[in-house]
Amino acid sequence: MKRIIVFLLSLACFSAYAAGGPKQIGISQIVAHPALDLVQKGIIDGVEKCGLKNGKDVVFDVQLANGNMVTAGQIADKFIGAKKDLVVGIATPTALALASAYMKGSPKTPVIFSAVTDPVGAKLLKDIRKPGGNITGVSDLLPIDTQFQLIFDMGLKPKAVGIIYNAGEQNSRSQLELTKKAAALRKVKLVERAIASSADVAAATNGLMGQVDAIFITTDNTVVSALESVLKVANANKIPVFMSDTDSVKRGALAARGFDYYKHGLQTGAMVCRVLKGAKPSETPVEFQKDLQLVINAKTAAMIGFKVPAVMLKNADKVIK
Repeated sequence: MKRIIVFLLSLACFSAYAAGGPKQIGISQIVAHPALDLVQKGIIDGVEKCGLKNGKDVVFDVQLANGNMVTAGQIADKFIGAKKDLVVGIATPTALALASAYMKGSPKTPVIFSAVTDPVGAKLLKDIRKPGGNITGVSDLLPIDTQFQLIFDMGLKPKAVGIIYNAGEQNSRSQLELTKKAAALRKVKLVERAIASSADVAAATNGLMGQVDAIFITTDNTVVSALESVLKVANANKIPVFMSDTDSVKRGALAARGFDYYKHGLQTGAMVCRVLKGAKPSETPVEFQKDLQLVINAKTAAMIGFKVPAVMLKNADKVIK
């Protein structure tokens, strides 16, 4: 009788996924920084929330490209060689590397992207509603105009706003164009500084001093990964820095209207789960996250002598003190 009970318990705990071994999921992340790290955590937690236990039903292989596209390509090839059941690209460069490699080496393997601003512009797919191939995902397309407006809502009347971006990143170029439109609409000069790597960020920020009244940073992976270089210069010169992701405010930026990137990851994880359970990427529309949060760093405001309007403090989702 005891043996029968043990047998039945083992059957109850036995997952359909475990029957053929746990599903192997490869995650390729372009660079480590708080927002993308939260996406990664959200993906893993999101898969677990749908009932697939990490380590039993699924096994994650997380790889960092450290901002290097050659490394991103090598990670993609490694995943193909390891015969992953599904792969995830966090941010546009790694998503592109996976898409390119898998199109040639393993076209039937699902490729899911996360934190990709413009999947059509990046040529990951042609139609967000009907992807058609084996690639789909969750986009972090930002309402740049609303985010840029935060500069004015905080009481500033800038003549010029600076922006630093990596010209080599498709998502950054897309967001730059939207920022240009937002600045032009408000008759504000946008002073651009293009960089090629995180090592260029400090010099680019120094180049903006004396020319701008504020700095606006989008979700450029290269710049955000080196945000401390921006903040060290800008805060020393009492120039407020506005972000597109709220996690950067915790690091010392003044304010942001942005997504909760952990929730973005959870949303991606839920999609990964559906695909593992049989949903076809070709028939799974690209999803977007729309909820914005206002986060203000009161400590930074005091340090740079910036008076935050009382109404903004009252309406903020979070005030860091």
